[in-house]
Amino acid sequence: MAIKLTARMLLSGYAQGIFPMAESRDAPELHWFDPQRRGIFDLQNFHISRSLAKAIRRETFTIRTDTAFRAVVEGCAERPETWINGPLFDLYDELFAAGFAHSVETWQDGRLMGGIYGITLGGAFFGESMFSRASNASKVALAYTVDRLRVAGFTLFDTQYLTPHLASLGATEISRAEYRGRLAAALAMDADFTAPPIPDAYSILQRMTQTS
Repeated sequence: MAIKLTARMLLSGYAQGIFPMAESRDAPELHWFDPQRRGIFDLQNFHISRSLAKAIRRETFTIRTDTAFRAVVEGCAERPETWINGPLFDLYDELFAAGFAHSVETWQDGRLMGGIYGITLGGAFFGESMFSRASNASKVALAYTVDRLRVAGFTLFDTQYLTPHLASLGATEISRAEYRGRLAAALAMDADFTAPPIPDAYSILQRMTQTS
């Protein structure tokens, strides 16, 4: 059923385990989704491949958080087909202004080359989308996002669906029932996405090696 969402309604939906998407960028309406199988990243067992570790070690990108949120969302929508429409752009802007939406960005020579954005509630991070304009730009952003979530006390990284691309990065799939249980536990946690400083390459790789 088509709905007209407010930012408060969107947060309430996430807390109940559902999320909104549009049929296309030009579609005026949004619809709730509640898949039987849910994609997640296991924060405590996130694996960094040798090639990704090498990219992080080179420090090709400068990592920033929340400095170009709208631009990250726009980057994620820059594809032939997207579920991010005008109403979602507006809602994300509202949530960002209220401190519920965040971005992790990869920059190179002053240009935004990739990033990931999502919504936070308690200890849950609802990853919405990511994009890349250079090799490894989104993968590096993902690794820094996982590290930030772990350090900040998050316990759930929701990817909504499990796509082949996300699976190649280590995402897995769980049942709706298991997801709801993990979500309830995460919502009871107290986590702050903005608290951790941006780590250097050595620190993030050391932490990942110790726990993966």
